[in-house]
Amino acid sequence: MKSELEICLVFLTLYVPGVLSFSSQVAAIYPQDPALPIGSSLTATCRVNPDLGLHASSLFWTLNGRRLPSSSYSVLSPTALSVTLAQLPASRQRSGDNLVCHNPGGHVLAGSCLYVGMPPEKPVNLTCWSRNTKDLTCRWAPGGQGETFIRTKYTLKYKLRWYGKERECEDYSHTLPYSCYIPRDLALFTPYEIWVEASNQLGSATSDVITMDILDVVTTDPPSGVTVSRVGELEDQLSVRWEVPPALKDFLFQAKYQIRYRLENSQDWKVMDDVGNQTSCRLAGLRPGTVYFVQVRCNPVGIYGSRKAGIWSEWSHPTAASTPLSERLMSGSCDSKSSGDSNSTLRRELKQFFSWVRKHAYGCSGMSMKLYDQWRVWMQKSHKARNQVLQGDKS
Repeated sequence: MKSELEICLVFLTLYVPGVLSFSSQVAAIYPQDPALPIGSSLTATCRVNPDLGLHASSLFWTLNGRRLPSSSYSVLSPTALSVTLAQLPASRQRSGDNLVCHNPGGHVLAGSCLYVGMPPEKPVNLTCWSRNTKDLTCRWAPGGQGETFIRTKYTLKYKLRWYGKERECEDYSHTLPYSCYIPRDLALFTPYEIWVEASNQLGSATSDVITMDILDVVTTDPPSGVTVSRVGELEDQLSVRWEVPPALKDFLFQAKYQIRYRLENSQDWKVMDDVGNQTSCRLAGLRPGTVYFVQVRCNPVGIYGSRKAGIWSEWSHPTAASTPLSERLMSGSCDSKSSGDSNSTLRRELKQFFSWVRKHAYGCSGMSMKLYDQWRVWMQKSHKARNQVLQGDKS
């Protein structure tokens, strides 16, 4: 990896044609590549080789390509020209601002990178998770306002709590900022100490140390094989089934699941929290003739005896299914007066039935579902028969 100085010099080479390298010793700037707090003042001096035959008064300065006013110059000697920069703002780029000394024709004689920013504050919100106990990913946030305006290096370090050797994480993500991935060689049943160090040219800071066991931060792959299907002709229900995450099929753990579902034309999800550790569930109270999207996720609670709650997996890919179209909607409405008494009776029967279900079933339990399905089919058939009788009387 190129150093910050090399990056700055490459920029100068590309920015201005006719650059003369430092190795030719035609000129030099002092101080070279300084790091300064925001609001500082700087006086830089360009000294040219007397063999060039250039007088200092003929030189000029630029900062990030903009020519600096001659009122900020001072001729120190026939071969030395200084420039004073007051109340420096933060660097425009993390690789440094480009301060350049030019000859009368505009060619670059020498360059320096200015690093104007702030020292880092201690990183915060350090959290880690392990996918299937096979690896560890940690993420954090910069302290304070987060922005230092100059290149700041973050190093994730970890060790076994009592006897481990300090190690550094090496796989830093380019897509997930402020995170690092440890792919292997992790011990189970032993706590780790983990922390983050931040450093730049103006200072350094260290996060609080967190202590954790890999088994306490386990998450899984999402459940696989999610299927959603109709429940016979019941217009307000769908059946959801899924498989245990493949990587955990051989593990000694208790899983719990969540289901969420939404209407096809809505972004609002309804979450069911009481699914438990079963791998199927019945969604009820749905709209007839409507497409629903369903997702499932898993939490490995109590894996290998850990008493701490695990971490929820990502949601599975959405699976879609539609409820049957209600026959009542297809056949139209009935006479309100003649059907009022029967509707009242049905509401009373429904209230009694669901009161019994609440006492004998929990969450998505399958207890009494077969009896409930039979009762619902009978109810729909009875309602259809009443509609036919009513329509026959009208004709």
